[in-house]
Amino acid sequence: MMTNKSIITQLQVLPENLKKEVLDFIGYLVMKYSKEQQKKPTPKFGSARGKYILAADFDEPLEDFKEYHAIRNQ
Repeated sequence: MMTNKSIITQLQVLPENLKKEVLDFIGYLVMKYSKEQQKKPTPKFGSARGKYILAADFDEPLEDFKEYHAIRNQ
C-alpha cells in the first residue's frame, strides 16, 4: 500500500521536468475522476415505476417450451 509519505519521497528524487509530468498526470486523474462521478447519478428506489409493463401472461410457459413442459409434467 502506497502512503502519502512514500509518494512524496519518490517524487522528491525526480528531476523537475518529470515532476511537471507527475503534476499534469495528477490533474488529469482528478479531472477524470470528477467526470466519472458526475456521469453516475445514484438511482432512486422506485424511480423506474411505471416505465415497464409486464404482459399479463408473463409467468406462463413460453410456446417454444410447450413440448418440454408436456414431457416434464407426465
